[in-house]
Amino acid sequence: MTLTADIASETLLDWFSETARDLPWRRPDCDGWGVLISEIMLQQTPVARVEPIWHEWLERWPKPSALAAATQAEVLRAWGKLGYPRRALRLHTAADVIAREHGDVVPDDVDTLLALPGIGAYTARAVAAFAYGKRTPVVDTNVRRVVARAVHGAGDAGPASNTKDMADVEALLPADERRAATMSAALMELGALVCTARAPQCADCPIVDDCAWVRAGKPAYDGPAKPVQKFAGTDRQVRGLLLDVLRGTDEPVPKTRLDVVWDRAGQRDRCLDSLLTDGLVEQTADGRFALPGEH
Repeated sequence: MTLTADIASETLLDWFSETARDLPWRRPDCDGWGVLISEIMLQQTPVARVEPIWHEWLERWPKPSALAAATQAEVLRAWGKLGYPRRALRLHTAADVIAREHGDVVPDDVDTLLALPGIGAYTARAVAAFAYGKRTPVVDTNVRRVVARAVHGAGDAGPASNTKDMADVEALLPADERRAATMSAALMELGALVCTARAPQCADCPIVDDCAWVRAGKPAYDGPAKPVQKFAGTDRQVRGLLLDVLRGTDEPVPKTRLDVVWDRAGQRDRCLDSLLTDGLVEQTADGRFALPGEH
């Protein structure tokens, strides 16, 4: 039997209602702003690291207008070590547009969300589904893996294809909007906790009897090799070390303070230049460096 929307609804929604993690951005009192912040923070960052920072942000900036009124330096400090700090500046810019053009309320439809600065296809659909209960396919790495296995019998998802991925997930969503939104969350949860990349817990999977991959004998993934992400020694690590220095002081610092964080001068200077280009660091008239707007 092939996995269909009816089968998925009967099993996955029951499973999700019984086992879903109690995450604060899933609670009924969490509005679109809280969901938007969570989705930006959760990109390539584990839930355990996000949750305490998410609470701090919502307490400090409970509405988009509150974040928009903050300085970029304040936003970058509050972002801390979540990584990929450009996400913080994009959220800051989006908050300003939401405050000025949308009555300080995060929009509820995909097209309007996509028009916000820094909001991509995944984030727009995630906010529409999880904050407003809209029926729209929400596709992340976990969902793509579940669909690849359960529907197509492949060990993992191949290269991303927006049209195909959206159609695959759309076909599994029930017609009812609220149930479809919950299904999107359930598919994501299944991929994150059960149908994992390296050690899938098939015995705990609610749709194991209808999984094409299991029925095929769990063939190994034979698609294009996936790039292995590393951190140690990368420009990303060096950029983080440079930002750590600036987050730790309220005053611009001389370049000598930055030079000590990494002994490879060429890589260090390249990373500093990239931070300046990205608007994450600014240089003062006397040649020192600071977070944006803090001099």
